[in-house]
Amino acid sequence: MASNQGALDRIFKLSQKGTSVRTEVLAGLTTFVTLAYIIFVNPGILADAGVPKEAAIAATIYSTAIATTLMGLWANFPVAVAPGMGLNAFFAYFVVAQLHLPWQVGFGAVFFSGIFFLILTIGGIRQAIVNAVPNNLKAAIGVGIGLFIAFIGLKNAGIVVADQATFVTLGHITKPEPLLALVGLVLTAVLMSRNVKGSMLIGILTTTILGMIFGVVPVPKSLSGIMSFNLPNIKPTLLKLDIAGAWKFGIFNIVFTMTMVELFDNMGTLIGLTRKAGLMDENGKIENLDRALTTDAIGTIISSLLGTTTVTSYIESAAGIAEGGKTGLTAITVAILFIVALIFAPLIGIVPGFATAPALILVGALMLAEIRHIEFDDFTEAFPAFMTIIMMPLTYSIASGFGFGFISYTLVKALTGKFKDISWVMWIVSIAFAINFYMRLH
Repeated sequence: MASNQGALDRIFKLSQKGTSVRTEVLAGLTTFVTLAYIIFVNPGILADAGVPKEAAIAATIYSTAIATTLMGLWANFPVAVAPGMGLNAFFAYFVVAQLHLPWQVGFGAVFFSGIFFLILTIGGIRQAIVNAVPNNLKAAIGVGIGLFIAFIGLKNAGIVVADQATFVTLGHITKPEPLLALVGLVLTAVLMSRNVKGSMLIGILTTTILGMIFGVVPVPKSLSGIMSFNLPNIKPTLLKLDIAGAWKFGIFNIVFTMTMVELFDNMGTLIGLTRKAGLMDENGKIENLDRALTTDAIGTIISSLLGTTTVTSYIESAAGIAEGGKTGLTAITVAILFIVALIFAPLIGIVPGFATAPALILVGALMLAEIRHIEFDDFTEAFPAFMTIIMMPLTYSIASGFGFGFISYTLVKALTGKFKDISWVMWIVSIAFAINFYMRLH
């Protein structure tokens, strides 16, 4: 046992990072429970595009396990990588539904976007973009992601709901689901305040059990009912992508949109998560960033071959980071649990969205602490930071918030004569975002 721990310490630099095997495994378990919903949501969206659902389940699990393993072993990041929940909607409801392209052609476009990501990464362009982001915007990204995560949690809990007059409003909090979510929220907050290890996981499991007691979560009737040894069949989507068809159609518009959204969604997520995990130095540099960016590029290529959409770093990884996850061992734990999920998929489905919602809300609260790093005394710094923060939850997109932050930073600095503060990368990316916004609206 000691030799195994020593090997893990050498591979993941546990002692150097100030963490332990127990902490990392617990963090990975927390991230997994918070992220496991994609096993069901992603295939459901792909099924709307005509992708065989059973194969989509398998492709979702395998692509997540492979990409997350690469992130853990190579980049040593405590970050889970899985099919992006915005890009799958773009794939299903625009590429397939509106453009009337077969899903095989769509996966061909995903393949090309992965190749493009890889070229940008190998050429150092993606790293240069990340390094060019001003520190105030990097801090704002963390805060914006925190609010975005909290908003998702409040929505999943039914605490806030859509409203035709005011867009959002208070939900029916006396209903069982939001009421149990509030109970779980208070319980988890108290446990965290008392520094109880695994508090988020305890909150998730307790809320789920309470849901069973009050009849809003189905109780497993037997062990056989929550286990299945018939692994989902991936053959209907494996290597079924149509690369030639995607090239013939003319993939620039699709790939450009996929690239812009994924590039800055992933970049924003990595900046926020690595800052929270202590992987960013005082100058805003992120260790092993090139490896992390290469991971999602390779993962995207693999996902297109397996039969799912672009993979990206997941903001839900913040739940594990909040539990103390600092190394790739957290990611490896997530990857292993996803493979196990092939057998226990019905059991994973028992955990409802309102049970994981408190963890998301509290992670958002923790990430709000990054706001203290923003220089509010200089309004040319404060305003772009504000736009970054506010637009992420209100547009329901990390990438859009990033775009507003970039463009507002460049314009305000330029129009106030502070041209020295604007790097050439900021100019190029701001223009690219403006083009992307235009293309998305026309």
